[in-house]
Parts: sequence; structure tokens; C-alpha cells
Amino acid sequence: MYLFQKIEEMMMRYEDARKTIGDFVLKEQKDLHKYTIGEIAEKTYTSKSTVTRFAKTLGYSGWKAFMKDFVAEQRYQMENQGDADANFPFEKGDSTEVIMRRIKQVQIESIEDTYNLMEPAMVDLAVKHLLNARHIVIFGLSPNIYLGELFRRKMVTIGKQVDIAGLGETGIISRTLTEQDCAIVISYSGNNEYAEPAIHIKTMLSNHVPVIGITSGGDNYIRKSLNCVLTMSSRERLYTKISNFATEESIIYILNVLFSCYFAEDYENNKVFKIKNSKMLEYDRNAILKEMQDL
Repeated sequence: MYLFQKIEEMMMRYEDARKTIGDFVLKEQKDLHKYTIGEIAEKTYTSKSTVTRFAKTLGYSGWKAFMKDFVAEQRYQMENQGDADANFPFEKGDSTEVIMRRIKQVQIESIEDTYNLMEPAMVDLAVKHLLNARHIVIFGLSPNIYLGELFRRKMVTIGKQVDIAGLGETGIISRTLTEQDCAIVISYSGNNEYAEPAIHIKTMLSNHVPVIGITSGGDNYIRKSLNCVLTMSSRERLYTKISNFATEESIIYILNVLFSCYFAEDYENNKVFKIKNSKMLEYDRNAILKEMQDL
């Protein structure tokens, strides 16, 4: 989780002056380095000690330590930002054509960003866990869990059973897994070890369950706890946005890469299994377009 996301999360948690300072920081994030701590206190009608307390709430020793990381993060974001606004890709009054083009751009940039964040060695490790697993279970919350359902469906078509841990059963399911199984934990923030789905990570690790994390960039609980983490595009705010356009596209891409690499490990057998069963189970499907007809 990046600092701008941690700040927004903190603003939802506190209703005191820290929320006011957080709002100022997010509004002025590109120019925040131009302000002294005294000027920020004046602009937010607070005090220097309150500004310092804001930084300490985020885990820093003081304002200077916070600003060092914040400026570095802003530099990274500027160097890697795309043309589309992941949070508000379109505005009031935009035409249908403009909205179509901007959503397309958000999705394309999300995939490109995710690709640049993925390490082949980490993907190989994740696929190794999947190949060795007797049982694969996906943990996550809505809407991420629906994207996990697409992955489950693809894996079933090549004979690999994958389950989705339903709410209300995640605790007991996590305790049934062993070192012969594998868990996939999907969480954008990945930062609350006491809430779903991250709350079950300690239990699974204590039982030596291989766990694959899919989470945002920056520092968070999932990234600290697991040795196999795939990073999704992390340009969206946690709450202040129209929808999860970029995140959804990023998760789908990661899961498609995992499925494809898993498929490639036994390409010919998986291909034969998939086509044979598709023809048996979907025999009544007919295509009108010549390009879609199966010979």
C-alpha cells in the first residue's frame, strides 16, 4: 500500500485534525514539498505538533521522515504515471465517445503497469505452488472474489480443482489447508491483518501452506508476511474514485498470466483435455461467423 492510500485509509479512521491534514496532503501532494511544517499547520488551522502527530500515526518518527518517503513516492508516481486518471477517468458532461476512449485507456494502462511490476521469477514461484498443490483455495472480498471465480473456471476446464472461500467459511477452510495445498489471497490494500482476507494468513503459514499474495505496491502486511507476492496496478485511491476499473483489469491480467503459465507447463495434455471436454460438453453451440466455426 502506497502512502497516498494509507493516508486515505487513516482519514476514514480518524475524525480529528489528522483528517484535515490528510485532506490537505492529498490535495497538494504534487507540491507538498514546497510547504514548511509551519505553513501546513497554518493552512490546516492546526499546529506543528499536530502535523507531527499525523506523520507519527503513519509510523514515522516525524514530519521530515514522512516527507522523505512521500517525495520519493511522488517521484516514482510521476515517472510511471499514464495518461489516464484511474480514479476519475471521465468527467460530468463527457460524451459517450470520450467515455469509451478513456475507459479503454485506463484498462490498457493498467495492464501495461501490471506487466512492468511483475517479476518472472515471482510468477514462476507462484506457478510452482499451483502445480504442487492438491487443493487451491482463493481468499478475497467482493468484488475481487468474482474475478477469482473467472480463474477458477479456467482452471477447471483443464482438470484442476480450485475453490473460492465463501464468507462465513474462510476461517474453517483456512484451517483445513496443509503444505500440500495452496492459497491465493487477493487484497488491494493488504494492510489489515485483523480483517478478511489477510486475517487467515498467520494460520495458514503456521500450517506451512504455500500462500500467493496479490496486492498493491508499497508497504503492507501481505508483502511483509509472504515470500510470493504479485503486484497489481496501484494507482487507484481506496475510496475516492468512480470504480475499480484499473484494479479489476490488473487482477484479471495477473490471474490470466498464472493460468497461462500453469497451462504451458503441460501444454499438449492440457490442450487435449480442454478441447476434448469442450466438444463433449458444448456440442450444441453453433457459430454463424466462419471465423468462429470449429472444424
